[in-house]
Amino acid sequence: MESTEVLRQRDGDVVTLTLNRPEKRNAMTVPMLEALRAAVREVATMPDVRAVILTGAGTAFCSGLDLKEMGLARRPDGSIEYPDIEDALHELEACPMPTIAMMRGEAIAGGLELALHCDLRVAAASARMGMPLARIGLVVPFPLTQKLLDTVGTVKTRELLFTGALLDAASAHEIGLVNRVLPDAELEHATRALAAEIAANAPLSLRAMKAAINEANRFRSHMPSPELRAQVAATKRSEDLQEGLRAVFEKRRPVFKGC
Repeated sequence: MESTEVLRQRDGDVVTLTLNRPEKRNAMTVPMLEALRAAVREVATMPDVRAVILTGAGTAFCSGLDLKEMGLARRPDGSIEYPDIEDALHELEACPMPTIAMMRGEAIAGGLELALHCDLRVAAASARMGMPLARIGLVVPFPLTQKLLDTVGTVKTRELLFTGALLDAASAHEIGLVNRVLPDAELEHATRALAAEIAANAPLSLRAMKAAINEANRFRSHMPSPELRAQVAATKRSEDLQEGLRAVFEKRRPVFKGC
């Protein structure tokens, strides 16, 4: 049965996948992430598909993880885990044909990571994006930190993660976070034109070049140290994270104590 949280539309040799929780600004739930993985996996087996567009229904691309659901995803030791997003991101990155994120409105935290795991990003002028995880008490997983480093470099990654500030589309383009910025009214037409331009090229060449890029990036990667893994695990069990989540639900600023 096809999911209602991720819609699939085919137009010739281009497939569009749409995150479909517009009333929640397309915040990701476990069922949505599972549906996205399944949709990407299925599209990846279609030899006559040459490009994939990922977008969000309504006024937002994706506002990140559904924090209400996440607040309930606690392990017996009190820590919070959310592995499904890493699995979905891996599936998206491994998709053999070129992928384009069509971004309008918010692309925040996990939503921005979704866009970063696409090959290209096209943003509406009104789009906003950022990684405000430190404002809640969360940590960007190690592989996702690497993705930011690959995209915008060390200096801008530090600024994005340490401040948690949101960027407008023009600023995101300036640092290389998005490839193109367009007036809102032109976003869909221009993104589909870009997908058609890519799809007109030799599909075997496109797939081979994407595989080469992904393999080169994997060659540069390494596993996090035991010390870093322990530090991240402590953050997931921290009182600060619980306070950050409570503050979101209570619509107030969190009071962090560093424990």
